[in-house]
Amino acid sequence: MASIGCEGDRGERKRIQFRDASGKQQTLRLGKCSDRAAQSALAGFERVFEAHRLGTTIHPDGVRWLESIDDRLHDRVARLGLVQPREAAEIVTLGALLAAFFVHVDVKQSTRVRMKQAESTLLDHFGPDRDAATISERDAEEWRAAQREAGYATATISRTVRYARQFFGWGVRRGLVDKDPFLAVKAGAQTNPARSVFVSRETIAKVMDAAPDAEWRLLIALSRYGGLRVPSEALALTWADVDWSLSRLRVRSSKTEHHEGKSERFVPIFPEIREHLQAVFDAAPEGSVHVIGRYRGGQNTGTQLRRVIARAGVHAWPRTWHNLRASRQTELAATFPLATACAWMGNTKAIAGGHYLQVTDADWTRATGVAEAATITATHARPHEITLKHACRENAGNQADFSHGGVPCDAMESGRVGRPGLEPGTLRV
Repeated sequence: MASIGCEGDRGERKRIQFRDASGKQQTLRLGKCSDRAAQSALAGFERVFEAHRLGTTIHPDGVRWLESIDDRLHDRVARLGLVQPREAAEIVTLGALLAAFFVHVDVKQSTRVRMKQAESTLLDHFGPDRDAATISERDAEEWRAAQREAGYATATISRTVRYARQFFGWGVRRGLVDKDPFLAVKAGAQTNPARSVFVSRETIAKVMDAAPDAEWRLLIALSRYGGLRVPSEALALTWADVDWSLSRLRVRSSKTEHHEGKSERFVPIFPEIREHLQAVFDAAPEGSVHVIGRYRGGQNTGTQLRRVIARAGVHAWPRTWHNLRASRQTELAATFPLATACAWMGNTKAIAGGHYLQVTDADWTRATGVAEAATITATHARPHEITLKHACRENAGNQADFSHGGVPCDAMESGRVGRPGLEPGTLRV
């Protein structure tokens, strides 16, 4: 019915020759291929030609062959009148892919804002009309390099790369693109030790003295001494969450609520908090629901806090609210088992070690016995490694910590801190 022919000096180009219904000689050029591949193509082609000649359904072997060949060869078979042309695949542009992602994604507003920033870097670099399927791993690497050249911080680039992976991973799962070119791109570290600052009690006392009223003093105390996230957790706190008899607060966390068992936690009403909490309670109008009554319209509390810091005559520190929370976890880890400190803070040991725990001046003084040692900069170890070791030594002999998932001292000494936890950037799509 049909046969294999060869072309070229070495016969590396193969063709299938056959006679159509009118008896005319026809040729289907396969291009360069092995003898074995040519014989396989011949078997599949004969199934297709047989069905066309007899007007029957193509045998499954012929269907599989048609599905396996590329668009160019399939087009040649179609021009011979044996099959219908393939429909041109719809091009999914980068702009369309990202727009579809944001229609379906279910994340909090703060996360959506950061995702939109990542979207802008992709659209600015590739353009919204770029066929998403044509973005290669090399293109993705060049995009990352462009961010570095633009002066973005390593942590920002890392977050942006991870969002790009999420965008394209979502597209792969829904069949919009075949691959994720950003999987092979190195994200980099999401931590920046240079922006970690321990805010001392003396400093925060000056800031609280400069606060405009009791409610602001409480807000600062909830962050620095309670370890609450501001604004999300502090503004969600209601008077019904305050258990005066057991001296504890129920803290609801919108950041971690989509993780099973992480929607809320309980935090002691530490002495540093109680006086400010009592003052606000005594002054609260009858029927008040929320402990912090202001800023329910989404105002930027960070901007307001920096104004208070300036009024106190204190040099502003980076990551204003986060470093207050991190300072409290550093204190707690030096006094209580690390597992306990993490339970009160609502994070994990791994996250605490990577993003919260810091080396303090008191650590240096205690280690050396010389007060001036506090001025020395720790250059031979990451801050969280030193503090984890310190916390481990503090908890030596306290097997209760380890029996509830604690990290043994030898694991901390070796730098193995465990699996990633809930922070930063917990997402759901």
